[in-house]
Amino acid sequence: MTGRFGRCRRIAAALLTAVACQSAPPAGAATPPATPAPAFGVVTWAASADRMGEGTAGQGYRLVVRTSTGGSDLRVRFTNAFGDRPLTLDGVHAGLRAQGAALRPGSNRRLTFGGARTVTVPAGAVAWSDPLPGRVPAGTDLVISLRTPDAAGPATGHWMAMQTSYTGQGEHTGEESGTNWTRTTGSWWYIDSVTVRPSRPAGGAVVALGDSLTDGWQSTADLNRRWPDYLARRLTAAGGAVRGVGNEGVSGNRILTDGAGQAALRRLDRDVLSQPGVRTVLLFEGVNDLKAHTGVTAADLVAGYREIARRAHAAGLCVVAATVGPFKGWPEWDPAAEAVRQEVNRFLRDSPEFDAVTDFDRVLRSPYDPERMLPFFDGGDHIHPNDKGMQAMADAVGLDSLDCAR
Repeated sequence: MTGRFGRCRRIAAALLTAVACQSAPPAGAATPPATPAPAFGVVTWAASADRMGEGTAGQGYRLVVRTSTGGSDLRVRFTNAFGDRPLTLDGVHAGLRAQGAALRPGSNRRLTFGGARTVTVPAGAVAWSDPLPGRVPAGTDLVISLRTPDAAGPATGHWMAMQTSYTGQGEHTGEESGTNWTRTTGSWWYIDSVTVRPSRPAGGAVVALGDSLTDGWQSTADLNRRWPDYLARRLTAAGGAVRGVGNEGVSGNRILTDGAGQAALRRLDRDVLSQPGVRTVLLFEGVNDLKAHTGVTAADLVAGYREIARRAHAAGLCVVAATVGPFKGWPEWDPAAEAVRQEVNRFLRDSPEFDAVTDFDRVLRSPYDPERMLPFFDGGDHIHPNDKGMQAMADAVGLDSLDCAR
């Protein structure tokens, strides 16, 4: 067959196959350790792992993720970071989405682990799939299908995906039809990173470390309109060295203390420093610490920012800090929290400890009431931007700042 369908089929067929499992040693408990990244590759998609509900034996998952940068030799990281027992995965496949739960003909390929068709991931650990020959395009819906034959105990995943994925019963992961994937899920299960080998040897990525504003709440679901998504499209169009984007936002997350997910200080190693090919971390957190009325001071937050910068720099990464946006009108806003926000933002703008600063506060705030978000950007709750606000944030990031001399 020739023409457009024929080209799509050839691209899809070239996409995927497999060879070498890398698992971290079992974690003792509270904070799963970072795992060494593959010797090659750049992160093209990522989502922070967190504790989910109970795992379901015999459950099938067809998970939709969006690539940010293209490349070859795709690998997927499977996570049991918060499990309390070994997790076995089988029937693991990766393909390109056509529509809904259906895949492009000829694209669905089996993932292997050291050549094996199943993998058992120890509690607290991760496992990388073998690399798959062929190229994966940028800005493509990649579909990872897997089955958990004997899952039990706490599952690991990312609950607020802002993306519809699919579930089913039975052994259907190798099928390209969506017929047997009849239920939906708004979460990602047991995956937290996808990498590719970039066409340029010097290609790299940026990881956004943040909370619900980075996770995409109030952006339109299923359309990839989180600000890191808009940033990924800008990077692809610019054609520079940094093209991959990993979104490590967790709704409700804080820098200093656990709550909605582990604190940024605790998850930094796993979610950022272990990601392959990362050059820069874009740090955009703090509003959940200061609005919680827990007595957190500007000095406390400054110490947290400095610790993240120190550890990222020690790992050879650039650090771009983003100012904390306005949130007057949110129920937890009060003048005391606003005073802390203003003091923190003065530090972020003037501190020499970061390689660059992105001023999201100036982008989002109203010129008539700088403590409040511009209504045009307000998603409706006075703290989360809508799609237009998300795009404005991404447009404010200086692309050159993501590839600093460090």
